[in-house]
Amino acid sequence: MHFYSFRVMEQSWPVRVMVGENDIRKVIFQEKPNDVEELISELKKRLNLPYDFILHYQDPDFNNAFCNVSDVTELPTRPTLKIISLENVILTLCPSSPSSSACNLSTASSSDTDILPHPENTSRDPWPSTFEVPYFSVDIEYRLRQGNLIYMRDGTRMSLTRDMKHDILQKLAEEMYKYTAYPQDEHFTIVAEALIGKHPCLKEPGSTRACNGWKNSLKFKMGNLRAKLRHCGMADVSVNSNKKNKQNPDAEPSGKNLKRPRRSETNFLPNFPQGEDGLTLENSRQIMENEMKKRSPNLLYVNQLMSQTFSLRRKEIVEEQPSVKQMLERWPALFRKQQVFAEFTRVANRDLEQDFFESLDRHTPRFLEIFKSKKGIIGTTLSEILGQVEKRTTDIIAKRTAVLRCLPVFLGDDGGNFYKVCFDSDTMADLSQVPVGILTVVPEASQQPDPNALHLEPSSIGIILEGTVVMDDIESHDQAVCLMFGLIYALHLDYPKPLKNTFDFIQRVLLSLGVGNLRPKLQSLKNALLL
Repeated sequence: MHFYSFRVMEQSWPVRVMVGENDIRKVIFQEKPNDVEELISELKKRLNLPYDFILHYQDPDFNNAFCNVSDVTELPTRPTLKIISLENVILTLCPSSPSSSACNLSTASSSDTDILPHPENTSRDPWPSTFEVPYFSVDIEYRLRQGNLIYMRDGTRMSLTRDMKHDILQKLAEEMYKYTAYPQDEHFTIVAEALIGKHPCLKEPGSTRACNGWKNSLKFKMGNLRAKLRHCGMADVSVNSNKKNKQNPDAEPSGKNLKRPRRSETNFLPNFPQGEDGLTLENSRQIMENEMKKRSPNLLYVNQLMSQTFSLRRKEIVEEQPSVKQMLERWPALFRKQQVFAEFTRVANRDLEQDFFESLDRHTPRFLEIFKSKKGIIGTTLSEILGQVEKRTTDIIAKRTAVLRCLPVFLGDDGGNFYKVCFDSDTMADLSQVPVGILTVVPEASQQPDPNALHLEPSSIGIILEGTVVMDDIESHDQAVCLMFGLIYALHLDYPKPLKNTFDFIQRVLLSLGVGNLRPKLQSLKNALLL
């Protein structure tokens, strides 16, 4: 009797099944099912599950990470299975609609099985320094591997089927969307060159770069992907849906005033968080506004509310383009130092304060050498500025300030209307005509302030936007420039025209944000800086 019981237990197959987050059950099979379909069918009956699902299992070969169940022979003796509802998979593709008819992707693509990004998963990374070509399906990877071997043997290029090319382009477009919804021409070139670099059998014989056809096809595929994502309610692409087309002939041309990232903003226009809408986020905004009216607001609570309402704030900024005064009234916390840096991290996924000052300090010695070697009228002005910090050999703040004041002079910008100076007794200084600027308040003196003076010990420093001082009591000039750069990103403002070269250099060279060719002046300074 005991021997019989032992034989039954030995032949049985116990399974731990994760039905939900707090619903984990034990199921004992008399014997292991023959295939995955039989396993799913039996689990559906025993667990009384009214929906279709797929299974994941904990793979001991990968530290118990979950993998798809494709063959029951892969499962260990006592497996842990996780049920993934197919309803959730469909909602992941198109959560704004409870039915498939409300989000018909077949009108946007010939393939109804393309996997799209989750509309709530819009947090992206900056464009990588080296684009890694993703892995394709097993069948495509095998055929590409064989094609590469043949190409290396006799130089024969691979002939692709239509479906194979579609799958390759679809996978590349999805990978690009992880970084940006609107890639620039340089991005397409980078991806196409990376593709033929990894798979040389895909080179094109009649192309100057051997990949121009792939580049053009990627542009069309990316446009198709954005069309599908608009149907699914992705905010960063649906914001541009009201453009001229056959169904909307009276709208603006499709290429006019597109609302899209201009400076490598990774989270340009995110969707609302799950379970939130415009009304609930507006309530949170009002709570935050009232909190900021207190003499000592709870800054930790404010930061939590600012993170929660980020999508609402970006929607207002990008779609409605409110004035700075309106933003100051509705989002007062945004104009605090801590939140300027936090907002930049939300928008660009970078630590502005750390990256800005690390890069500036690393290049300061070389900057000083370049500026001192400059001759002519510009060299005279640079010498006048640098002479004020010549004896401050250990004052890093003074050196940073000198470099930032010399930079626009060297690049041919005009900072006369950007760097404003007034006495601390000038309570009625007229700033209405200053669109963007830094205001330095200095102690009373007998003569007008020198426009090239650095004022290393000011009474206070403030930031001006649209004729209004939005921040004051800033510690130093270098901190003011850093905060100004952050506010431009946070409010989606244009760079001030007189200092366009300077801010573009800060973005493209000091912070390494963006791709593409630099203007000649900026490229020359970058080359000299990296010698």
